[in-house]
Amino acid sequence: MTHLPALVTLLTMLLLLGTMFAVGRARGMHGIKAPAVSGHPAFERAYRVQMNTLEATVLFLPTLWLAARYGFAGWAGVAGLVWLAGRVWYALAYLQDAAKRGAGFTLGMLGWAALLVMAGIGVTRAMLLG
Repeated sequence: MTHLPALVTLLTMLLLLGTMFAVGRARGMHGIKAPAVSGHPAFERAYRVQMNTLEATVLFLPTLWLAARYGFAGWAGVAGLVWLAGRVWYALAYLQDAAKRGAGFTLGMLGWAALLVMAGIGVTRAMLLG
């Protein structure tokens, strides 16, 4: 279980790679030439999925590793898997219909919130115990 955060990190990189490919594929399918970031709605959804996933990852990865480093490696890995499942669900739903992204977003946020609590407890405990 102590290596689970590392696996989650690798899977997150694969998710980012997948969103990158989805944008490239949508560009090609709908003739959206770089650097344009608007055009066909399917391209715009793919682009928003990629950007939203990048934004969420910036919050997620440091929180995952703080929780893992400060005493919650196994649980951080589990919460990371919840975040990852939520983000995959979010991405797949958003690519089909933007209105369907809410449940995946909520699941991902629950995973991240659990990590934030673990990181907060772990860092606080480390500071108090010296």
